[in-house]
Amino acid sequence: MQFRYVVTGVAVALALAGCQRTSYSPYSNLPGPAPLQAQPVPSVQSGSLDAPAGAGDPSQFPAAPTGNTAVASLPPGGAAAGAPPATALDVTKETMVGNWRVSSAGATCDMFLTLTNLGSGSRGGTRGCVGELTTMGSWEVSGKTVLFKSRAGDVIARVYKSADTRYDGTTQSGQPVSLSR
Repeated sequence: MQFRYVVTGVAVALALAGCQRTSYSPYSNLPGPAPLQAQPVPSVQSGSLDAPAGAGDPSQFPAAPTGNTAVASLPPGGAAAGAPPATALDVTKETMVGNWRVSSAGATCDMFLTLTNLGSGSRGGTRGCVGELTTMGSWEVSGKTVLFKSRAGDVIARVYKSADTRYDGTTQSGQPVSLSR
């Protein structure tokens, strides 16, 4: 009977010994940062500002535009440059997600496409690319065309699906670009 109490006591002692902190940190002996000294704060002043020079003169502002001032922009090469060929295959965002090998301007690099929302498209990026593709920040599918956009939201390249794991197209400056897995 006493043996059972001794074994129980040893088991409890071992369990409590396992709860002690035994890790070592080489930074535990370093002093903490010195407290910051209070700095004087200048007094706050208040008052009214004078009116800007010429604020009452309506002639300093340009006249509002009249009529139709809409401006259209076309991709390089004309209206057909952004359109995929009739042989282009259907594209879905889900089939685009992942890592792609990119060939453009005589060089190869990597492109990563995700489904994480970023503006009107999804987040994407490149590694080791040259030219316009270095600025890629997002992508989106528009019909049978995949648009790659800069971090500023400007279209930098367009590709279309030409085979199961291949996309072909051009950058905004007219350089051929292809993606493959």
